[in-house]
Amino acid sequence: MESQTALSLIDSLEDQVESHISEAVKIFQNLTTDELLKPAFNGGWSIAQCLWHLNSYGNYYLPKIESGLAKNFPVNTNFKSTWLGSYFTRIMKPGEKMKKYKAFKNHIPPAALDANTVVAEFIQQQEQLLLFLKQARESDLNRIKIPISIINWVNLKLGDVFQFIIAHNERHLKQAKRNLSANQR
Repeated sequence: MESQTALSLIDSLEDQVESHISEAVKIFQNLTTDELLKPAFNGGWSIAQCLWHLNSYGNYYLPKIESGLAKNFPVNTNFKSTWLGSYFTRIMKPGEKMKKYKAFKNHIPPAALDANTVVAEFIQQQEQLLLFLKQARESDLNRIKIPISIINWVNLKLGDVFQFIIAHNERHLKQAKRNLSANQR
């Protein structure tokens, strides 16, 4: 849990979100409905279901982030993750041997989806997340607290929430891209 400058953290997170937007526009937005809805070869989620899952988290966290940023705490140039924030981010980061986690009930995607709407919503949410990151440059990533979705009486620092959401997005975008490449074989 080392301290870092808030601006360097935000710079890094903005780069990741911009990459996610670019991938979604370049890859997922140009797929057919059938390609987006095709289940993974191993019976896992389709591309649209992966994105719906991420949208469900965005539906929870984005309004909370917006409310937190509205508190307008003065800028703090340093950010230090909490042990819990670091833990949640670490377990979500994709890696060679990613551990599978069961999705929480209200984040499990339905089988029937309007795939193009799901992709559009994902892109819109990522653009909103990018806007919030830009706004966070003028805030205190340590003092703004956001309740987590699984236990709403547990709060994380805004900087930890940003890191968790973006690592979670990366994890499921990689899953969606694996699904796409496996289905093209």
